[in-house]
Order: sequence, then structure tokens, then C-alpha cells
Amino acid sequence: MSAHYQPQTALGRAVNEIEETAIALILGIMTLITFTNVILRYGFNTGLIWGLEMVSFLFAWLVLFGISYAVKVTAHLGVDAIINLFDSRVKRVLAIIAVAVCIAYAFLLLKGAWDYWAPFAGLDSTTGRWFPTGFANSRDQAWYETNDIPLPEFLRFLEASMNQGEEYEKLPRFIPYAMLPFGAALLLFRFIQAGVRIVKGTQATIIVSHEAEDDVANVAHMNKEG
Repeated sequence: MSAHYQPQTALGRAVNEIEETAIALILGIMTLITFTNVILRYGFNTGLIWGLEMVSFLFAWLVLFGISYAVKVTAHLGVDAIINLFDSRVKRVLAIIAVAVCIAYAFLLLKGAWDYWAPFAGLDSTTGRWFPTGFANSRDQAWYETNDIPLPEFLRFLEASMNQGEEYEKLPRFIPYAMLPFGAALLLFRFIQAGVRIVKGTQATIIVSHEAEDDVANVAHMNKEG
């Protein structure tokens, strides 16, 4: 599996577009905010008071998108010294076991992410320690706000439904925190995709292959020639 991932289904293409567009936009916005703050700080002795918090949230979003993206393009690092001792059939069995463990982990991560985010959105968290068995009433925390990020005027409609009509002074936390369950769901989706490819035999492993080592060796050889 190379970095030139080609989705085969309509759902896969849609998720792929969302993922790659979001990563590009986040990188661009982070760069713009940071550059603007530097100019304002050193050129005009001022700055965007909300800039640091916004960039911190965006960086967290980028990490969560990047985790699933790396699963998609098989870019996560791993140790294959032991599995390379076995033949291809055993390797495939071990790869299936590994991706099954990753799917279980991503599912638990999704449950935990939802349970953390739901109260901030005025929703109920799940019951059950390991697997959701239902929903329980959670303390409504939709009134929690970020520290410095102002609420855009076009989001004022949220005050009626999320804050009992009270005015938000800052951006409610459930908006930036929404990336937690979304990122966990995207990671689960990517692991399921990888599992299907491994079962079908179109992908050998969920970690980066030795093609990366070959590429590094080729670049080193070119540098020596230069």
C-alpha cells in the first residue's frame, strides 16, 4: 500500500476529500494566524489575543486527522523484526490479529471521546465501562466556553438551544472538542478499511513497509553522487 491511496467507494471518496481538505485548511489557517500574530507583535506591538488558543486547538485537530491519514497511507511506524521471521501465511494471520486489536482500540477510543464530549454539547454520555450499554443523563456543560476565542456572530443562534438563551461571551467548548469523537470515528473507519484490505490480500500490514527504507537509501545515494 503506497501513499497514493485511491478510494474505491463513494463513501471512501467522500471521507478522503473531507480528510485531505481539512488537513490542508488547518495547516493554512495555522500558518496564517501565526504569521499575522508575528507581524502584529513585532510591527505594531499588539496581537490576536485568541491566536495561541486557536492554533493549539487546530494543532490538536491536525494530530487527530493525521493519525487516521497515516493509517490510510500505511505510514505508521512499527517493529516487524519478529513477523518477518515467518512465511507469508503466518504474516497475514498476525496482520489480521493486529488490525483486529487496533479496531477494538479505536472503538474504545470512540466511546471515551464521545463520553468526554457529549456533556459539553448538552448530550448524554454512554453507560458501560468497556462497551456502550445505553445512555445516561449527564450534567449539561454546554455553557462552558473557551478562554479567548470570540464567538462569531453567525453562531449566535446556538445561544437559544445550547445556553438557555444566555449570551455566549466566547466560543463554546463543544465546538472545538467535537473533533474528539469525529477523529476517533475516522480512525475506526480507517482501521476497518485496512482490515478489509488485509483480509482480501491487497494490503500486507498496517505499518510502514521497507519501501520507506529503500527510498531513504536512494536519496542518500543521490546525495553522495551530488
